[in-house]
Amino acid sequence: MAKKPERRVNLRHKALTTVYLSIPGTGGRRCVARNVSSRGVFVETDTLDLMRGTQVELIFAVNLGQVTRIHRRPAEIAHVSTIGAGLHMTLTGSDSLY
Repeated sequence: MAKKPERRVNLRHKALTTVYLSIPGTGGRRCVARNVSSRGVFVETDTLDLMRGTQVELIFAVNLGQVTRIHRRPAEIAHVSTIGAGLHMTLTGSDSLY
Protein backbone atom coordinates (compact mmCIF):
# COMPACT_ATOMS: atom_id res chain seq x y z
CA MET A 1 0.00 0.00 0.00
CA ALA A 2 1.36 3.42 -0.97
CA LYS A 3 2.05 5.91 1.79
CA LYS A 4 -0.32 8.89 1.82
CA PRO A 5 1.34 12.24 1.10
CA GLU A 6 1.84 14.53 4.09
CA ARG A 7 -0.82 17.26 4.16
CA ARG A 8 0.46 19.16 7.18
CA VAL A 9 1.93 22.57 6.51
CA ASN A 10 3.72 23.05 9.84
CA LEU A 11 6.29 20.77 11.48
CA ARG A 12 4.95 18.74 14.39
CA HIS A 13 6.83 18.44 17.66
CA LYS A 14 6.37 15.50 20.01
CA ALA A 15 4.87 16.65 23.28
CA LEU A 16 3.54 15.20 26.48
CA THR A 17 1.84 17.98 28.37
CA THR A 18 -1.48 18.63 30.04
CA VAL A 19 -3.86 21.00 28.28
CA TYR A 20 -7.39 22.00 29.06
CA LEU A 21 -10.11 22.01 26.45
CA SER A 22 -12.90 24.52 27.04
CA ILE A 23 -16.06 23.52 25.19
CA PRO A 24 -18.97 25.98 25.02
CA GLY A 25 -21.92 24.75 27.08
CA THR A 26 -20.09 21.81 28.65
CA GLY A 27 -17.24 23.31 30.65
CA GLY A 28 -13.64 22.18 30.48
CA ARG A 29 -11.82 18.90 30.11
CA ARG A 30 -8.30 17.92 31.04
CA CYS A 31 -6.44 16.33 28.12
CA VAL A 32 -2.92 15.28 27.15
CA ALA A 33 -1.29 16.94 24.14
CA ARG A 34 0.78 14.37 22.21
CA ASN A 35 2.10 16.53 19.41
CA VAL A 36 1.99 20.24 18.74
CA SER A 37 2.69 22.51 15.78
CA SER A 38 2.29 26.25 15.40
CA ARG A 39 -1.25 25.75 14.08
CA GLY A 40 -2.43 22.41 15.46
CA VAL A 41 -2.39 19.92 18.29
CA PHE A 42 -3.51 16.35 18.89
CA VAL A 43 -5.10 15.80 22.30
CA GLU A 44 -5.82 12.47 23.96
CA THR A 45 -8.75 11.97 26.29
CA ASP A 46 -10.95 9.05 27.24
CA THR A 47 -14.19 11.07 27.45
CA LEU A 48 -14.23 12.73 24.08
CA ASP A 49 -17.63 13.24 22.48
CA LEU A 50 -16.74 16.08 20.16
CA MET A 51 -18.04 16.81 16.70
CA ARG A 52 -15.84 17.88 13.81
CA GLY A 53 -16.11 21.65 13.29
CA THR A 54 -16.83 22.44 16.96
CA GLN A 55 -15.21 25.70 18.12
CA VAL A 56 -13.27 25.26 21.39
CA GLU A 57 -10.60 27.00 23.41
CA LEU A 58 -7.26 25.34 24.22
CA ILE A 59 -5.73 26.38 27.52
CA PHE A 60 -2.02 25.74 28.08
CA ALA A 61 -0.48 26.24 31.54
CA VAL A 62 3.24 26.79 30.95
CA ASN A 63 5.41 26.48 34.05
CA LEU A 64 8.37 28.88 33.92
CA GLY A 65 9.78 28.12 37.35
CA GLN A 66 8.38 30.63 39.80
CA VAL A 67 5.75 31.80 37.31
CA THR A 68 3.07 29.86 35.44
CA ARG A 69 1.76 31.52 32.28
CA ILE A 70 -1.66 30.70 30.90
CA HIS A 71 -1.99 30.69 27.11
CA ARG A 72 -5.44 30.49 25.52
CA ARG A 73 -5.91 29.67 21.85
CA PRO A 74 -9.18 29.38 19.92
CA ALA A 75 -9.34 26.15 17.94
CA GLU A 76 -11.62 24.04 15.79
CA ILE A 77 -11.99 20.26 15.96
CA ALA A 78 -10.44 19.04 12.68
CA HIS A 79 -10.83 15.27 13.21
CA VAL A 80 -11.88 12.85 15.93
CA SER A 81 -10.59 9.33 16.58
CA THR A 82 -11.14 6.71 19.27
CA ILE A 83 -8.24 8.07 21.36
CA GLY A 84 -8.58 11.82 20.91
CA ALA A 85 -8.92 14.68 18.47
CA GLY A 86 -6.86 16.82 16.15
CA LEU A 87 -7.43 20.53 16.61
CA HIS A 88 -6.65 23.36 14.24
CA MET A 89 -5.69 26.51 16.15
CA THR A 90 -7.17 29.63 14.63
CA LEU A 91 -5.29 32.90 14.45
CA THR A 92 -6.28 35.92 16.48
CA GLY A 93 -5.38 39.53 15.72
CA SER A 94 -2.20 39.38 17.84
CA ASP A 95 -0.97 36.07 16.38
CA SER A 96 1.42 35.77 13.50
CA LEU A 97 2.68 32.93 11.38
CA TYR A 98 6.24 34.28 11.56
